[in-house]
Amino acid sequence: MGGLLREQREAGHDDGYDEAAQSASTQSVDPMADDDDGESSFFSKWTLPVVLFLLTVFTTLWAGAYQTYQGPVRGPVNFLLAHPETLWRGIPFAGALLFILTTHELGHYVLSRIHRVPASLPLFIPGPPHFIGTFGAIIRMRGAAMNRCALFDIGVAGPLAGFVVAVAALVVGLSLSTVVDRTASYGLHLGEPLLLQFMSWLVIGTVPPESDVVLHPIGFAAWFGLFVTSLNLIPIGQLDGGHVAYALWGGRQRVMAFAFVVILMVLGFVGWPGWFLWAFMAGIFGLSHPSIVDPFTPLGRSRTIVGWIAIAVFAVTFAPIPFSFH
Repeated sequence: MGGLLREQREAGHDDGYDEAAQSASTQSVDPMADDDDGESSFFSKWTLPVVLFLLTVFTTLWAGAYQTYQGPVRGPVNFLLAHPETLWRGIPFAGALLFILTTHELGHYVLSRIHRVPASLPLFIPGPPHFIGTFGAIIRMRGAAMNRCALFDIGVAGPLAGFVVAVAALVVGLSLSTVVDRTASYGLHLGEPLLLQFMSWLVIGTVPPESDVVLHPIGFAAWFGLFVTSLNLIPIGQLDGGHVAYALWGGRQRVMAFAFVVILMVLGFVGWPGWFLWAFMAGIFGLSHPSIVDPFTPLGRSRTIVGWIAIAVFAVTFAPIPFSFH
């Protein structure tokens, strides 16, 4: 497959690298308990989620419109001031991205409700429009999962639900993408996980080595959805992958977390420096998953199979070097 890229308007523009890592880090379920054991206020239950969602709609529309802009204005702020009427051009990107993120968080939310673990509605975090316009979303859980089955279901539901939507969006996005001569292309080149290579071959066909695929905004949103999925399935701490690994293997999750931190450090040296940030965050927030009330409830065959499916999803969505600039 040829290279995969997102064209940039400003040479050397790399603001999205750390933003992407921060965005994905907020995707996992937040298991911290609220200090207040009583009913949530109307503001925290409804007003705050709605306001944050509307702000994120605006910032992702802004980011999506700026991605498609090819004029002389430099910078997203100047672009918005000069061409506010073009925000509608960000709808394909913003719609696809928010659909993926919302589905991910609702997977956690629905399974939390099924297992009677109180949880907030998804809280979206608006971000600068230079790259994707959001730092992702979280849900607040006011209680811990009581047993392995509940922990597993809540942890795995988000990544798998978001993955299904991301794959559907990827098919649409690739069908709308264009193939260009590599010598004439420039910009932010995206990593190519195994799934993306396969889907590109399936939808576009064989791309010559001297060519690149310029992703349509829907395809870029889908790519980012796959990136977020892989990051969340890393078996570290209280990421979704940490929940799944702890539910499957108990205390051995800690050994896996240490091994992945070493891998991330190596990848930081040989590839994308953003992995250093992830390794640092893992050290700050903890590698080990906290214990649960009942760690002995058997998962059963069906959940174990789903767990291995989640591991396979991680393998086919992980890109060792997710970003490079040419």
